[in-house]
Amino acid sequence: MTKRPPRTVRAARAALAALLTTAAMAGALLAAPAPAGAAHQAPPAARGHERTQAALEAAVKAGVPGAIALARGAGGTWRGTAGVADLHSKRPRLPWEHFRAGSIVKPFISTVILQLEAEHRLALGDTVEKWLPGLVRGHGNDGRRITLHQLLNHTSGLHDYTDDPEVLRNLTTTAFFQHRYDTWTPERIVRTATAHAPDFPPGTRYSYSPTGYVLAALVMEKATGRSYEEEVQRRIIAPLGLHSTRLPGHERTLPPPAGRSYSRFTDDPDRTMHDVTDLDPSVIRGTGDLITSPGDLDRFLTALLQGRLLPPAQQRELKTTVPTGEDPGVAYGLGLFHFTLCGTELWGHTGFFIGTQSVAYVSADTRRSLVYNFSTDALGDTSAAGDVIKAEFCPAAK
Repeated sequence: MTKRPPRTVRAARAALAALLTTAAMAGALLAAPAPAGAAHQAPPAARGHERTQAALEAAVKAGVPGAIALARGAGGTWRGTAGVADLHSKRPRLPWEHFRAGSIVKPFISTVILQLEAEHRLALGDTVEKWLPGLVRGHGNDGRRITLHQLLNHTSGLHDYTDDPEVLRNLTTTAFFQHRYDTWTPERIVRTATAHAPDFPPGTRYSYSPTGYVLAALVMEKATGRSYEEEVQRRIIAPLGLHSTRLPGHERTLPPPAGRSYSRFTDDPDRTMHDVTDLDPSVIRGTGDLITSPGDLDRFLTALLQGRLLPPAQQRELKTTVPTGEDPGVAYGLGLFHFTLCGTELWGHTGFFIGTQSVAYVSADTRRSLVYNFSTDALGDTSAAGDVIKAEFCPAAK
């Protein structure tokens, strides 16, 4: 990919997802050269992950302020860093830093919904209307026709609220500085989405829509009588000992240790890299508000894929996929992307939000994993993100 697509939240997310495909790109990957700098002598800590470390460094050369990664395999766990945590102080990034993981919160939410199904407290075939009467209505939207299952696998047809002009303007232009601390309620998010006609009739195809997960979090609250944050904490975060993971509510800052997050704005002619770390995350509540670390994401996804969080019936539902249509090799289950890259079957998710870009994948046998974070959503060349996962899971060019 040589030309960056239009810089919208959805387009950038789609661009990153496209880099993680298989059928259309696997042949090219096998023959592709290693990322720039891959031939350099790696420090002892990077043995076996030299190309991954080089890909992190190449991403920094391409404009990412700082990158961190964790890779696990037969040789144990490796942690890598490149660049700086703060463009002003020049402090290096730390491999265990907190970061906003964006949409990687989705498998947390789908897991809790599946646990509730196993407890007979709800059913995936329930309609949105049953749990949230009257909320999804207007402009052709009808919660009576949309199931919880369709929310989780992105076949609901609901419009992606992050593509709404107001939301888009506040996240991609200098209007961010006037609106970074705005408070959003889930109901306001849903109203923003349903002010637009649905993209297609429910259940007829796949289209990634964060709106569905905002609704899923509300259903979770109705079914349990507790907040979505409390429920994820008691069912996943606490039992797995994810000490660096939290759902922040309205907390504006990242807990230490953490680096800064940076973005460029479409209406800034100087293309300055702006610090966008602090904000009210309620605008992405239930769909992108997770704060975590590489180690915690590896621990969570490994436990999930090992069947430690769900009974067998719900584990099968989790991994029942629909084609995304973005590439023949990529499918989506309930909160998880699935594809095979250079012979390794992978499950996981990407996360993209203003100032941050993350990837977390675990192999189907859970023997290998890769988690990484870039401290910006603004890349001159989006292939830098895909190069890291290619470097870790694909063989070097002959």
